[in-house]
Amino acid sequence: MLEYLEKWLTRRRARRQFSEYAHVIDTFQLVEEGMISFANWKNPLIKPKTISQGEVNFFKQFIKKGSLCIDIGTNIGDTTVPMALAAGNAGTTLGFDPNPYVFKILEINASLNKDKTNIVPLPYAITKVEGEFSYASSEASFGNGGIANEIVEDHGAFQLSSKIKGIRLEDFLRKNYASMLPKLSFIKVDVEGADKEVIVSISNLIREFRPVLIAECFPKSTVQERAELFRIVSELGYDLYYFSDFCENAEVVKVVEAKDMNKWKMFNFYALPNGK
Repeated sequence: MLEYLEKWLTRRRARRQFSEYAHVIDTFQLVEEGMISFANWKNPLIKPKTISQGEVNFFKQFIKKGSLCIDIGTNIGDTTVPMALAAGNAGTTLGFDPNPYVFKILEINASLNKDKTNIVPLPYAITKVEGEFSYASSEASFGNGGIANEIVEDHGAFQLSSKIKGIRLEDFLRKNYASMLPKLSFIKVDVEGADKEVIVSISNLIREFRPVLIAECFPKSTVQERAELFRIVSELGYDLYYFSDFCENAEVVKVVEAKDMNKWKMFNFYALPNGK
């Protein structure tokens, strides 16, 4: 009982009072990749990450060795690292997150497992227009958060003292990674309710290079907003699939029409080019 109370107080403090948190390097033995290191953030509001072979194999379904992958909204790299393991160190995995506190941990994770991964951490939000934006969180520890968008205008009372930079992904890639774009195989988007806006902003890239997409259906999205997200992705020439977890044995259900987007309060879906 005393241990439970101490944990509750620690979590309550993290929600209300800002504090910098350290990290710890954990290791995981995978059957195929061998020993993997991961920097877990000691923020009490963040559940420690476990790297599993099942998760890496989930991404291997879509990501070929040597390909270009993009993780938009990486947080500390909990999906970035498994993605990068699937792509291998001959590939390139770009991880975008403007939150400076999670970005510090992301940079550490990018520095680990260099014989197996090639992660490039980038401290930017992906936006419709390039500029500077306010960033807010419901937690003083900034374990999550975002910039104002069509779905979530207010992410919380705690705001970064400095603005974050937003960039147009297409412009950035064509300037810095033009030669690698033909190898673009996979894009994951998880940006606290702004997934639709991000997908619209990169629609030209999606049409040209046909990567597999993963995005989140945010719990605060309305019926109309969910239908719009379905329409946008479908009209890009993609089939949508609900999946229960980032695991090779996850339950998968095809999202046939817009109303199916309301079967689950919050969920991730992957989208495959028609016929793939």
